[in-house]
Amino acid sequence: MRAIGVTEPGGPEQLQVLDVPEREPGPGEVRIAVHAAAVNPTDVGLREGKGIPDGLEPPHIPGMDAAGVIDAIGSGVELSVGDRVAAVVNPRRPEGGAYAERIVVPQSGVALVPDDLDLTAAATVPLNGLTALRALDLLELPHAGTLAITGAAGGVGGYAVQLATARGYHVVADAKPEDEDLVRSLGADTVLPRGDGFADAVREAEPGGVDGLLDAALLGRAALGAVRDGGAIAAVRPFEGEADRGIRIGLVQPKDYLEHGDRLAELLTMAVDGELTPRIADTLPATQAAEAQQRLAAGGVRGRLVLSL
Repeated sequence: MRAIGVTEPGGPEQLQVLDVPEREPGPGEVRIAVHAAAVNPTDVGLREGKGIPDGLEPPHIPGMDAAGVIDAIGSGVELSVGDRVAAVVNPRRPEGGAYAERIVVPQSGVALVPDDLDLTAAATVPLNGLTALRALDLLELPHAGTLAITGAAGGVGGYAVQLATARGYHVVADAKPEDEDLVRSLGADTVLPRGDGFADAVREAEPGGVDGLLDAALLGRAALGAVRDGGAIAAVRPFEGEADRGIRIGLVQPKDYLEHGDRLAELLTMAVDGELTPRIADTLPATQAAEAQQRLAAGGVRGRLVLSL
């Protein structure tokens, strides 16, 4: 079976076409013939050798987002061969992630893709959508609360703006000048300049500070001042140092939602209903994964690059 991965860590040039074993699904598992795999920053980290568990031998195959068609099922599975599905995939396992012709995953992390949603678009939803959803759950904002979002034009941030708007929160988001219209179109109530001055700008717009912050741009402590005393922060990377003023910090970790197929199904339905907007920056053949990761690392990509397999 063909996959794209690395046999040793390094730059994009280390990505290569591999011939890897294919396995049958076990109890509670499905095998998906992958049609599309989105490219995320975590894929770059795996290629560089970051977060590889001790004893996990190469090759290492990136990819946490997959959409395709089930071609085999294990015992006790309710889904059927031929179902169009999407899944969030753990790439830090012996068989690797979604950059492969076929993947075996637990049924619990799989969701049916509605007929009106293209598989390429569906592949952009799992990781970023579930990250945003988990972040909002961790924040536990009050009814009609105020939420600041950094990185609002990105994959996680953009979905977070739309999900927060759907929940009735007042959203204060950041954007570069060229992204302001995009972020407003996603539903942000207030759009402020991106960068280290974001916290001060939030305080000018919301003098008491916001109830919560989703820090998708990884500003860390530089954004802390935007949050009111006793508020909350959802961080997508470990927060350096400790917060003060009674601010609670929750860390969003993929392991917490790898098998939340039911929540993924909610997101895919929202995409069909127009409440969530999958954004595809470009589609490339899987053999051009190195180019896709180079473009992602260079920055400025709006929407997800997607590999077709």
